[in-house]
Amino acid sequence: MSPSFDHEKLQVYQIAIAFVAWATETTTDIPRSVSARQHLEAASVSVALNIAEGNGKFALRDRRRYLDISLGSAFECAASLDVLAAQKWLAKDAIVEGKVMLHSVVSMLIGLTRSVDQRLAEAGPVYESGIEEEE
Repeated sequence: MSPSFDHEKLQVYQIAIAFVAWATETTTDIPRSVSARQHLEAASVSVALNIAEGNGKFALRDRRRYLDISLGSAFECAASLDVLAAQKWLAKDAIVEGKVMLHSVVSMLIGLTRSVDQRLAEAGPVYESGIEEEE
């Protein structure tokens, strides 16, 4: 039995990794010099890495921040696909396939973010100054 980490159990992480593999395979015929390909590769990796890093954070605010970064990278992936389509590097069916995966990732990240936000709200203030305000 090989060791595993908690983030590997997350469905959103598994789909993000599948998207990295899909994006790499789908763009193999696009020259590496095409900036949208480079951006898609970097952003897709960023989605997975930030999910993993955020999941390893104990502080909810830190976890929330990494989920936000991951979400932003997922939207960058979607925009990169649009650019590659506009530049005629990818066909519409490839764009649809990629965006279906990204839609799942985005939906799950939003759900995780809301869950963290709810836990943050329940936790109350992070610290108090110890100074009482006068009325």
